[in-house]
Amino acid sequence: MKILNALVCLSGLLWWQVPVVEAAKAERPNIILIMVDDMGFSDLGCYGSEIETPNIDALAAGGVRFSQFYNSGRCCPTRATLMTGLHPHQTGIGWMTNPPNNTRGYSKPPAYQGYLNRQCVTIGEVLGTAGYATYMAGKWHLGFNDQDRWPLQRGFEKYFGCVSGATRYFYPVTPRGMTFGNKDIENPKSTTDRPFYTTDAFTDYAIRFLKEHQEQTKQETAKQGQPYFLYLAYTAPHWPLQAHEEEIRKYRGKYRIGWDQLRERRLAKQKQLGLISAGTKLSPRDAEVPAWETLKPKKQDEMDLKMAIYAAMIDRIDQNIGKLVGWLKANDQLDNTLILFLADNGGCAEGGILGRGEFRDVEKRNQEHSNSYGKAWANASNTPFRLYKHFAHEGGTSTPFLMHWPAKIAPQPRWIREPAQLIDIMPTLVDVAGAEYPETFGGNKIHRLDGISLRPVMQGEPLNRTEPIFIEHESNAFVRAGDWKLVGRGVSPAKGYQPQKWELYDVKADRTELNDLAERRRAVVDDLAQKWQAWAKRVGVYPK
Repeated sequence: MKILNALVCLSGLLWWQVPVVEAAKAERPNIILIMVDDMGFSDLGCYGSEIETPNIDALAAGGVRFSQFYNSGRCCPTRATLMTGLHPHQTGIGWMTNPPNNTRGYSKPPAYQGYLNRQCVTIGEVLGTAGYATYMAGKWHLGFNDQDRWPLQRGFEKYFGCVSGATRYFYPVTPRGMTFGNKDIENPKSTTDRPFYTTDAFTDYAIRFLKEHQEQTKQETAKQGQPYFLYLAYTAPHWPLQAHEEEIRKYRGKYRIGWDQLRERRLAKQKQLGLISAGTKLSPRDAEVPAWETLKPKKQDEMDLKMAIYAAMIDRIDQNIGKLVGWLKANDQLDNTLILFLADNGGCAEGGILGRGEFRDVEKRNQEHSNSYGKAWANASNTPFRLYKHFAHEGGTSTPFLMHWPAKIAPQPRWIREPAQLIDIMPTLVDVAGAEYPETFGGNKIHRLDGISLRPVMQGEPLNRTEPIFIEHESNAFVRAGDWKLVGRGVSPAKGYQPQKWELYDVKADRTELNDLAERRRAVVDDLAQKWQAWAKRVGVYPK
């Protein structure tokens, strides 16, 4: 009788558990992770810009927005951390990836080999083992010269984009051309009456993958209710600066006010939005950048054109995100889809003070490989900060970041002011997907995660981070602990793996890093410097 009662109780328990497990699976969100390339902190409307980004602004208003979120200061180290949750040195991309048909990095220590190693797992690999379908469209930049390093070999079921990194927008060509799956596409064609343009194509293929997923889950019983993970990695607004002419016309003439007035206007809007505190001082114009009024009218017109093209590229990203969100709405998927958006580094000062390359001749411009808007406009893109992509100061590593998930995130009017970083995205997605981060994968031991889940802020709760945030890229470094930020340039073995000079800032009072407190707070400097050295040794930092 006791056995019979036990069996009855057990059957009741199992009857109760199965629906709960199935319900938990049904509640798992679809996940869309969107990254843009070389966009500054102030280049979105909701972060202070005059550029029209209503679709991204709506996602920010309908979810949570961070005022202090950090990337890794450069495209491929950021992507390495984004995809794995690890510090880039732990993945093999402590500096840059190998360019196409180039063995740069092969003779370097493992942390700098230039492609993802097998001691890390990608989000695609982790969510794939948790039952998610995994798709990617856009820029990979995590290993090129061997297909074993490509997206389909690192956890993604479908892929369209540029494996190697930067590419021309209208006329991508091998080895920086388009790839579908594992096959290169010669002369890719547009699916609309517009010319082929990578930003449009990446979105179109992303939606195509979601349509195919929808059809497959309808037809195959075993896949009904299967959630998906989509990684959409735009190359815009990275150079070469190329855009559709109708978007360029929209912005032509708006930048004849020059970079000084633009920076002042953006900071005023940032203060109005509550993004930046009312007492924040604008960082000085970069010393190398001339005052706008010293330029001749012809040069001013040329610089207006460059910034108009850059703005047009961001505008086009926003239109495409609107197209994607429209598809989600039309197919009743938006409510249970977690959308995350961020940039890989700050505005890009590459190409000289006033930029490089052809701009006035449209045909020649659209055949360019590296024309850029230069340091002067990058200084404005990063308003109110100083420095740029590549550096560990705020202008190089601060990114807009938002999360939107109507089913679980109520719109929060306040800014999330606790600092967070790329290392937190993998733990967050593992958390919401009900996945498990592995200790081993494919027979290889996997590094542990240092990040934390961002789920608490979705419910309006604090993150309560207990460990500092660390970054190193190309001898630029910082450690962020609470309101203290220790940052420096020129990390050198001759200095005991310390920068040439550590700078210390109270970021709460001085977000634009104008008041260096290093000499007055030596105890704080020494403590954070020791923590940075311990972290650097653990993750394999080997300064260049």
